[in-house]
Formats: sequence, C-alpha cells, structure tokens
Amino acid sequence: MENKRALALLFTSHVVSSFAQGITMLSIPWYFASIVNESVVFGKVLAVATFISIFWSLFAGTLIDRYPRKNIFWIASVVGFVVLGAAGIYGEVYQESPIWLVAAIFVFTFFGFNIHYPNLYAFAQQLAARGDYGRVNSLIEVLGQSTNVLSGAFGAVLLSGTTSGAIDLMGVQISFPFEIERWRIWEIFLLDASTYALAACIIPFIKYVDANPLPIDLDRIAERFKRGWRFLMMNKELLVFGLASYSIFVVLLVEVQFLLPIFVDNQLEAGADVYASSEVYFALGSLAAGFLIMKLTRNLAPSKTIVLLMLIAGTSFTVIAFTKSIIGFYLFSILIGFTNAGTRITRVTFLFNHVPNNIIGRANSIFYIYNIASRGVLITIFSMPFFSASNNIIYSYMICGGFILVSVIPLFLALPRLQTMKVRTE
Repeated sequence: MENKRALALLFTSHVVSSFAQGITMLSIPWYFASIVNESVVFGKVLAVATFISIFWSLFAGTLIDRYPRKNIFWIASVVGFVVLGAAGIYGEVYQESPIWLVAAIFVFTFFGFNIHYPNLYAFAQQLAARGDYGRVNSLIEVLGQSTNVLSGAFGAVLLSGTTSGAIDLMGVQISFPFEIERWRIWEIFLLDASTYALAACIIPFIKYVDANPLPIDLDRIAERFKRGWRFLMMNKELLVFGLASYSIFVVLLVEVQFLLPIFVDNQLEAGADVYASSEVYFALGSLAAGFLIMKLTRNLAPSKTIVLLMLIAGTSFTVIAFTKSIIGFYLFSILIGFTNAGTRITRVTFLFNHVPNNIIGRANSIFYIYNIASRGVLITIFSMPFFSASNNIIYSYMICGGFILVSVIPLFLALPRLQTMKVRTE
C-alpha cells in the first residue's frame, strides 16, 4: 500500500479528534432531552443548522477540491481547539454553560463534521492506490467505530457517573474501586479541545506522494460547482446511486442527534447508561461491518449489497417502534450499526472507483445537499411537540423506516444500468 506512513498519521489524527467529538455529540442531545428538558428547542436548533449547512457543504466541497486536504485538516483542528477551549474556560469561570452556548457548540461541531468526513475520504482516495480503496475504506470504518466504542463507553461514565461505585454499561453491572462524579458539560468541552490540539500537532508530520495526480480546478467557486454537477448529469446512474444510497445515513443522523435520547427517555423509560450503551452496541455493529462486509459480499454487486442492507435497516426501524425491550433495542442498535457501516464502505468504494479525485469533493457535496435537505424536513416534522409527548416518538421511528424502504425503489430500478455503467467525463 502506498503512503503507509501518511495514511497512518492521517488516521491517528482522525481517531484522536473523533474520540472526544463523539462524547460531545453524545452529551449535548442528552443534555437537552434529559437535563434541561428542552427537546423541542434543540430540535429547532438542529433543523435551522441543518438547512444552513446546505450552503456550507457546497462551499466545503469546493474547498476540498481546491486546497490541500492536509491544510484543511490542520486549520479545522486549530479552530476546534480555540472554540471548544473558549467554551470550556467560560464554563469553568462562571460554573455554568447557558443553553445558547451549548447549542452553539453543537452547531459548530455539526458544521465541522460537514467538512471533516468529506475531506477525510477525499484525502484517503488521494493517498491510496486504486486497488487499495476497499481496504482503506474498511480500515477507516474499523478505526472510526473502535473509537466510537471507547467514546460511547467513556461517555456513559461521564454522563451518568457511578452509583455506589458501579454503572450499568451495555446491560452489565460494572464496579469501580472509586466513585466517579458526573461530568459537567463544559468539562467535556475542555476534553474535546485537548484532542483537537493533539490532532493539530500530528497533522504537520503527514508527508505523502499523490497516488492519483490530477489537475486542480482553479476556476471560481460557482464554476467549480457547475462542473461537478455536469459530471453527475452526464452519469445519471451515479447520481441515483449517490442519492438513494444515502438514506440510511440520513435517518441515522436524525435518530442519533435528536430522536434517540427522547426514545430512551419516553419509550424505554431508561437513563443515560442505556442511551450511551446503545452507542457502544451501534459501534460494535459498525465494527463488525468494517471487518466482514467486503468478505460477505465478495460475489455480490455493490448496488445489490446496498439494496439488501437498506431493506434490513428500514425493517429494523419499523419493528423497534413496537417494543419496550432494552435487549431488543440493543439488537436494533447492532443491526443499524452494521447496515450503516456496510453501506458506507460499499458506497464510498464504488464512488472512489467511478468519480475522479479532483471532482470527488464537489460530487459528494451535491449528494450531501440531498442528505441535508431530507434531514431538515424530518427534523422539522419531528420537532413538533406531538412527537415529544408521551411515547409518540415511536411514530418517528416508523416514518424513518418508511423513508429508507421507499428509497430502495429508485436504486432497485437502476440496478441493471449500474452494473454495466461506463463513466463519462468532459
């Protein structure tokens, strides 16, 4: 594999920053749903941020294709250190974090994800040889989900603390030789800031040779975006594939960022330990996909693999709405983790093989517009007080399952063309 050391450093910086990011993104929705009981307010914040990110993701895609991906990572890490550090220090000084500040940190981290992950995949494609794409994408998934297992477990301890030196994690009672107090939200911000700083120190050491050298588009932003759109319009099968295969990820983000803490609180009537443990089970399912998906689907076309995984995910979302079983909920988390990660690995590898590296950022930003718009509509609907009342959150899970199953239809119809597709360029 080419650029081994560069890829190792890239993945190390990604894992370091993702660890505390995972805890932050776990903590803030629970903070609004259970600590301050403002789920409706958080839903509105998330909906507004989602719609605004349509414009940000378009701009981010053009940045990724125009400037060195290494520089983008470093700048994002430095800015993350400054912003999270300032929010943490504010909390330490005043011994509080007002709702507007917690919401602002969530929006900042949310926008950070919109450039971090597209840039990560574009940089990985740039560093890896074509024959290594599947291995590299599986490795990204394995490392990312291993980090999520740790951050979920660590987050469970930080969010709940221990009761008489013990905590219920993943349905198992774990004892500690000492008492752990629940962390305050600004202390988590300071932890996140420290990992941004560490990532910023690692990134400058990434030295590499471009494995896929292509000319950089130096035109104005609007023209660069149009060129990405023209590429997809010349390859409509890619456009259908890129949009329809995003459905599990669309629903997953809505669930994790908004629905999940309400479901745990209102439907399962459980606490932060179950909420955080579900993230660990989800990560374990994703981790299994990282190790196994390429082997399990070796003789199955990528598009057929994704159709199968979408059917499993859509059915799982529909079924979970009818249960109060915590064990069943953990099983659901494993299945969703596996199907989401399996879809992502298969999807990204397929796109790497069919979209040139000097246009991948713009192509992904166009797919992401659909992702954002769909999430925005779902979040706006689910922000209605009806879904937060009693156990009405179950209807949102049914709607999410239906969304995935409906998205299977255009992908299924495009299967014959996708299997014989030849990419056209200008």
